[in-house]
Amino acid sequence: MERFDLLVIGGGINGAGIARDAAGRGLSVLLVEKDDLGAHTSSSSSKLIHGGLRYLEHFEFRLVAEALAEREVLLKVARHLVWPVRFVMPHVPELRPRWMIRAGLFLYDHLARRASLPGSHAVRLDAPPYNAGLKPQFRHGFIYSDCRVDDARLVVINAMDARGRGAEILTRTECLSACREGDAWRATLAGGREVRARAIVNAAGPWVKRVLNERLGQPSKDGIKLVKGSHIVLPQLYRGDHAFILQNDDRRVVFMIPYGERHTLVGTTDVALEGDPDAAQASDAEAAYLCRAVGRYLEKPVEPAQVAWRYTGVRPLYDDGTSDPSAITRDYTLRVDDASGTAPVLSVYGGKITTYRRLAEHAMQQLAPYFPGLKGNWTADEPLLGGDFGESGREQARDAFFARYRGLPQETLRGLFRRHGMLAYEMLGAARTAADLGEHFGAELYVREVDYLVAREWARSAEDVLWRRTKAGLHLDPAQREAVSRYCTRRVS
Repeated sequence: MERFDLLVIGGGINGAGIARDAAGRGLSVLLVEKDDLGAHTSSSSSKLIHGGLRYLEHFEFRLVAEALAEREVLLKVARHLVWPVRFVMPHVPELRPRWMIRAGLFLYDHLARRASLPGSHAVRLDAPPYNAGLKPQFRHGFIYSDCRVDDARLVVINAMDARGRGAEILTRTECLSACREGDAWRATLAGGREVRARAIVNAAGPWVKRVLNERLGQPSKDGIKLVKGSHIVLPQLYRGDHAFILQNDDRRVVFMIPYGERHTLVGTTDVALEGDPDAAQASDAEAAYLCRAVGRYLEKPVEPAQVAWRYTGVRPLYDDGTSDPSAITRDYTLRVDDASGTAPVLSVYGGKITTYRRLAEHAMQQLAPYFPGLKGNWTADEPLLGGDFGESGREQARDAFFARYRGLPQETLRGLFRRHGMLAYEMLGAARTAADLGEHFGAELYVREVDYLVAREWARSAEDVLWRRTKAGLHLDPAQREAVSRYCTRRVS
């Protein structure tokens, strides 16, 4: 029977981040995920690395400070997947007074060291560029900095990095059961494989309680509240690279964010979920809510019929007794159970994609007593795979990449570099022309990249390729998507 130091259950951002951190400290790690990497909550976020400005109203200063600090770290170690963006907040006097917004933005600028992003200030919205798309009645506003991220790719890159450091990553492999045997866990995986592990990390997201209670047989008083957050993607609503944070009349905020070159991402909702997280979908009512929220600000009306894509993620928030889904803490809680003094299980409740790396550090600190001599923290200074641009910046690295593959279409190169960073060299190899990339499915997606995603990134289905590894599905027609599906079926069979 194979033996590991650590069995990680769950291939979302927290599981992948913990697997990478643990492998880099010298532990033997096995990560198992019942579906695809990042298939659920971790690929269904608002695609932001942010401190959470609205959390200040709930006095979550520790969470905001940690998230802002992590924003700086991820700008350094994930430079190919994290990009700065300026957020514009139109002022609506009847919702929040100007002094309150100024005070909140001052805190947001100063709760953590801000080395690479500009600070906040007031702006006029009755002149270009920030008036694009807005009703003329909005004349005053504020602007501040945050970051965008390709959330699904961040999960995959963490898993690839973990594999490069010796971890084994198994997708489509559920942990069916586990029990303590002496000083270790004996776990049975889908397919009949059995392994032993000195410790387990339960990072199953919305299924964390089910895994802990049913699969591991561990009672727990800790509870979670499942909150559904849905997003819609609409044809481009305004011109410009800036995003908007819009105050809604229910005192929530809604983001409006550029999504590629031709779309705008709008989100999110907060809806308490009862029932199976696997069955969660973005509802018509949520789409209508988001359209109404942005329609309050936009000159042209927005209708649900315009929605090009919708998705939902289920947040496994730690139950802090709050009844309002929007007010439940987004902070994370880590619980260690070691009834016998050995063979611990650490369960992860809550968390944000922004703080996944710090969460992983905290998890390893809690597990350190069970692994004497464990190496110290390291992930804050080590670039993720694909993000090591050396002494040059992103722009110089991109220019060198374009020069190396000058015979390929520039739009293709832009997409590849945005998705893969320096790993794009590995994927393209000696390719010189578009003909070297194989069949073109559309939206700059070629067979060569699909082959790479299958061989190196655990992609198995068209959904994996079109909606997580790339976002090409948004730009392909049904016949083109079906062609990708047929190819993936042949490729993985």
